[in-house]
Amino acid sequence: MQNNSKKVLFITQAAMIAAIYTVLTCFISAFNLASGAVQVRISEALTILPAFTPAAIPGLFIGCLISNTFTGCLLPDVICGSLASLIGAAGTYALRKKHRIFASIPPIIANVMVVPFVLKYVYNMEGTIPLFMLTVGIGEIISCGILGQILYAALTPVKSHIFKNETI
Repeated sequence: MQNNSKKVLFITQAAMIAAIYTVLTCFISAFNLASGAVQVRISEALTILPAFTPAAIPGLFIGCLISNTFTGCLLPDVICGSLASLIGAAGTYALRKKHRIFASIPPIIANVMVVPFVLKYVYNMEGTIPLFMLTVGIGEIISCGILGQILYAALTPVKSHIFKNETI
């Protein structure tokens, strides 16, 4: 019975993270900040959550997949952007026991390495890959680095209440 309750908790946490990511992305999309060469998705702050629970890995992946679909992204963007989130989330989980600053780095790197190519070759945006790496990187540093670290600091004192039964 204990094993089933852990599975239910995992699925529930993943679903909640996916839902929150989707709502935040759709909200910020109304201000044209969720896509394009300059992206500041406040939902990307949630990429810090794998430092607290492995359920955030599928949660962020599914949340990005749904968000990209709802906001009208083209199929290659939906796939590649979601895979970048999955890679970033797995990297954050892998670095969770290191200094908290390291937990923000994988999603920044994953998005900087993937999104510029999507912008250039899927959306045919004017500009160079290095320029898009810079603009996407700035947005990711704001979202994952700064906002993610603020979220990390806010969740740390209450993590035992929110992320119960976690083996971190």
